Amino acid sequence: MRRVTILDDYQGVARTSADWSPVAERFEIDVVTEHIDTERLAARLRRTEVVVAMRERTPFPASLFAELPVLRLLVTTGMKNASIDLAAAAEHGVRVTGTGGAGNSVPELTIGMMIALTRHFVEEDAAIRAGRWQHTIGPGLAGRTLGILGLGRLGGPVADLANAFGMHVIAWDRSITPERAAAHRARIVERDELFRRSEILTIHLPLTGSSRGLIGARELALMAPTAYLLNTSRGPIVDEDALLVALAEGRLAGAALDVYGIEPLPSDHPLRRAPRTLLLPHIGYVTTDQYARFYADAVADIIAWDDGEDLRLL
Repeated sequence: MRRVTILDDYQGVARTSADWSPVAERFEIDVVTEHIDTERLAARLRRTEVVVAMRERTPFPASLFAELPVLRLLVTTGMKNASIDLAAAAEHGVRVTGTGGAGNSVPELTIGMMIALTRHFVEEDAAIRAGRWQHTIGPGLAGRTLGILGLGRLGGPVADLANAFGMHVIAWDRSITPERAAAHRARIVERDELFRRSEILTIHLPLTGSSRGLIGARELALMAPTAYLLNTSRGPIVDEDALLVALAEGRLAGAALDVYGIEPLPSDHPLRRAPRTLLLPHIGYVTTDQYARFYADAVADIIAWDDGEDLRLL
């Protein structure tokens, strides 16, 4: 029977997030609930005609397409996926389409991480379970200066939420305009000033050639030792080695990360042992609403493709 493989269903919810019965009538559905390395992945997908990929969890380079002769449709959640080699897909006769999304959950997570980090939620939860009571203290958000690196689709709403908490918002990115800054009640500053003045700095830039490694030892040295860093964008924007040194030497009050240079984060990665950190497993977009839309649209894409209808291609 023809096969559809759903990749990286870490929570085991793909089949219950949407009605897959139209697909099940035509295809065998194979669900992968763990992250599979490239070598094992090729073997798993060798008989698969359709793959549903969850965001950028599994890259699809040219070398992988070359090992998948049966693959004809790749559906990615969302309408952008930098980890797919689109030219190689076309060369191997694979159509690549995407899905819509539901809401904008990253700004919510950013504010939640900001409060959890600065008010020591992780430490206090562990302490109270161990029989202790009130042993940390942290700042409130009102009156603090929030620096936003990237005032776009995600950074703008973060600014709006920060304003509701009474924070002072400053921002920088290469394409920021006075009109956009004014719309989000943010003050434009130079890049170095952003690092110097931010009591909390949050990153909302796409990963590009110019943003890769944008925050390194020099930028972290500009920040005050009482400042906090948050990254819900892409791991390689921050030099992880430089961040580890800054944390170990006490030159940063703390860091909250939802993204990493290697994902899933290896079990022996030094970030797992770094002090004053809040680590999440790339869940900025992981909500029941988002998954329901992702997988419902994936079902629709598969049926439309199998019926010979036009698809929105990446």
